[in-house]
Amino acid sequence: MEKLDGILIECSIEKALDIIGGKWSFLVIKELFDGTRRFGELQRSIPKISPKALTDTLRHLENHGVLTRETFATVPVTVEYTLTEKGHSLNKMLKEMKKWGAQWG
Repeated sequence: MEKLDGILIECSIEKALDIIGGKWSFLVIKELFDGTRRFGELQRSIPKISPKALTDTLRHLENHGVLTRETFATVPVTVEYTLTEKGHSLNKMLKEMKKWGAQWG
């Protein structure tokens, strides 16, 4: 946190990392850049993620307005996840992080 005129202000980087800093968040967001996905599709496309970890990540991102969750009354229930405008705005930043990782990782 930074201090400005005696008032503590959260760092904007800290805020961003709180939203997208989870271990699986980047991979889920990356998959959703390609369009709406169902839970099973996300799980198959992200190797080694457990159902619990995927559920927790999706809930976290939904609670922070990065994606929306739509439920359809089918048997079994169909649930689809789509990036919001806020989620799509992460595209440029994630591409830059990918370039940085390729160069320095």
